[in-house]
Amino acid sequence: MNLTGKTLQLIAETPTLERCNEIANYLNLICPNYGLNNANVMHEFLATIIHESGAFRIKSENMNYTTAERIKEVWPSRFNLTGKDGKLNANNYIRNPKLLANTVYNGRMGNRTGTDDGFNFRGSGFIQLTGRESFTAYAKYHGGTDLEYYANLLRTDDWWAVDCACWEFCVDKKLLPLAQTDQFQTITKRINGGLIGWKERQYFYARAKQYLKD
Repeated sequence: MNLTGKTLQLIAETPTLERCNEIANYLNLICPNYGLNNANVMHEFLATIIHESGAFRIKSENMNYTTAERIKEVWPSRFNLTGKDGKLNANNYIRNPKLLANTVYNGRMGNRTGTDDGFNFRGSGFIQLTGRESFTAYAKYHGGTDLEYYANLLRTDDWWAVDCACWEFCVDKKLLPLAQTDQFQTITKRINGGLIGWKERQYFYARAKQYLKD
């Protein structure tokens, strides 16, 4: 299977053809190494990474929130607008991405409390690899140990953003068997933890099935 930039543009719609040519080249080089080698499994994979990356625009999770209301909306169990009732005051975290990331991510996913792990290992790459534990596993897969080095690569280099997305989909989450049987909703739950953005995911999935053939 060879994915052209034009086909990728038809699926993702918004990126320029030049951008789609770049990403398609990386996908053609990297995906077969992970077993993503036919249209049937690529439909689910492409729909996932197009949604998660904002059509290949986003490689780093934005923790720079500009309103307290949005912080409260995203993490309702942690924040309110007053700091009462056992919750944190979201107003104290506006435009403070490091503090916010460390607060919501430290103490889980392998992130150590009292460190900047939450910020350093915030969502990165085209499927938003998150947490020290996941970065450790990805670095180990490539024979590396410098986690911040890999985190920087995922946020700045398209090749690595594609590679990590393949690794998450096929190695970490083991989603290939589900993709082979078109279980896209189950795949989304495994990736996302729920069905956030389901309508858009379905839209890109339908376009992938329409335009990408073996």
